Amino acid sequence: MLENSTTARIVLTTIESIVEARTLARTLVEEQLAACVNIIPQTQSIYRWQSVIEDSTESLLLIKTTTEKLAALEARLLSLHSYSTPEFLTLAVPEGNSDYLGWLTSSLHQ
Repeated sequence: MLENSTTARIVLTTIESIVEARTLARTLVEEQLAACVNIIPQTQSIYRWQSVIEDSTESLLLIKTTTEKLAALEARLLSLHSYSTPEFLTLAVPEGNSDYLGWLTSSLHQ
């Protein structure tokens, strides 16, 4: 059954190496700032940085959390991340499976 108007959020960030991605993901889950982190390795990123077009291979992290944890998650991610200006984009989850959303929320409060 779907639940509407959830507090669930997905945070996107990219990171340089798969080793750093795994370390960051594990830390965020251990500290209950994320219920789950999916790592998508080998994402090609093309972007402008300091007036130069960059082309790099990164890993994309999909971080599942709630609005309640966002500020602490952002602060922790910024403190652990190797980039000086890491991506931190938040996507709202307007609806989802109620059992999954219940698991997500309870995973952050154990």
